[in-house]
Amino acid sequence: MKNEKIDFYSPIDLKTYNLEQTIRYQLDVLERLDPFTRKHSENVANLCCRICEYLHCRKSFTVHCTICGYLHDVGKMQIPTKILNKPDKLTAEEYEIMKTHTTLGYKLCMKEPKLRPYSLAALDHHEALDGSGYPNGIKKKDIPYEAQIVRVADEYDALVTKRQYKTHVHISETLKELIKDAQPDPRFVALDQLATKEKDGKINGLILKRLFKVVIDDTLYEISGVMDYVEYLKQQIKRLELMQSYQKKAMHSNKEKTKEYYLEGLRLLLQEGETVENCGQILEEYKAAVLVRQDVIKQLYEEIKIIKKLRV
Repeated sequence: MKNEKIDFYSPIDLKTYNLEQTIRYQLDVLERLDPFTRKHSENVANLCCRICEYLHCRKSFTVHCTICGYLHDVGKMQIPTKILNKPDKLTAEEYEIMKTHTTLGYKLCMKEPKLRPYSLAALDHHEALDGSGYPNGIKKKDIPYEAQIVRVADEYDALVTKRQYKTHVHISETLKELIKDAQPDPRFVALDQLATKEKDGKINGLILKRLFKVVIDDTLYEISGVMDYVEYLKQQIKRLELMQSYQKKAMHSNKEKTKEYYLEGLRLLLQEGETVENCGQILEEYKAAVLVRQDVIKQLYEEIKIIKKLRV
């Protein structure tokens, strides 16, 4: 880190320009080969950073985990492009090659002294608490905590990207998919009447709960943005309604001087792209847009209610 500088942003976010030159170099190489993976890595780093804050991690570990998020997929630089960018489902053989990005990333990090602290996150971010992950099938506490955090962030961003979400409406469906990986299938628990403890899931439930808080924050941020836009639209509607009233007064005025007075007032209120003839249509479009955005706000608040009820 450069003097351990952190650029804090909603609530905290480690920017690429704060990273060591060696790490920036690796990310730049990754971007040239696969911009999609670069964006994904930045998303995962952002999520890791914010999850760590909700976990009340130390600043030093938060920084460490955030860099792990940036570098977790660095091994994909050595995956053949035709496999990495294949739009269709990978074959079994191709999937096995894709899985090697974990060991490739580990080896790459171990070759560079400055990257070694992040090597286990590159290696273990696809391991599962129940031992069903890869590349080594390790379990529970054998999986580094930063790798457990990266896995939750990685899986969430992958699901969001796959479903091409541009809004947090219906985001709870993605979280429900993650819950399936955070706890055992209840059918197996029911069958095992002799079990004294519930079987472990694949991902850390506490980390997932903290992800919920991050998603709620992002949803509230989206609501705030939509509300700001609604306020802007309402201001425009108020202006256009005033213009409409001027137009009506001008039409019903018998005095030419009075008519010109209202028409001049109307023209002064016109904005780019607006005319006396089309302002009525624009007014109706703005009113319709407000209704659409208000419905979005309602849906987003419903998503927050759903997320708050989710149980891990």
